Amino acid sequence: MLKTKAVIMDEKAMIRATTRIAHEIIERNKGVEDLVLVGIKTRGIPFAKRLAKKIYEIEGKEVPVLTLDITLYRDDLTEIDVNPVVGATEFEIDITDKIVVLVDDVLYTGRTVRAALDALVDKGRPKKVQLAVLIDRGHRELPIRPDFVGKNVPTSKLEVVSVKFKEVDDVNKVLIVER
Repeated sequence: MLKTKAVIMDEKAMIRATTRIAHEIIERNKGVEDLVLVGIKTRGIPFAKRLAKKIYEIEGKEVPVLTLDITLYRDDLTEIDVNPVVGATEFEIDITDKIVVLVDDVLYTGRTVRAALDALVDKGRPKKVQLAVLIDRGHRELPIRPDFVGKNVPTSKLEVVSVKFKEVDDVNKVLIVER
């Protein structure tokens, strides 16, 4: 049973973080030329779409949003299920020589991002890969650091950071829950 310990972001805080990250992405890349956002399934996708919408509001240019299913690339597949279901994802556009911003909701051990990098390499050879996360909760097991962070949240390993997006969960908020 999970017990809510704290609400660390409400809807307004999520909007502010998204707006700030969108500005930082534009600034770091001196615009949006050759930029592609890649949302890591599941909650990286609505976050990537929100960033693209915000970038459009700021720059007046559409940035493609691609979906990345990393299930097959995870190193903990056997812990998840004996016979995991893997959805094949093909990108609609070629990411070769593009600036790819990987987008996810929470950065924790870094294993999801490592799997996403493996999956990206199979899809093309980007000019550059950057990482945008809504929450960085620490406890890295791999040398992975985000380029863009909505909020750094120190947590214990017993806590779970639960990001809720209206598109998936019918509500916008970020919670810390205890097992």
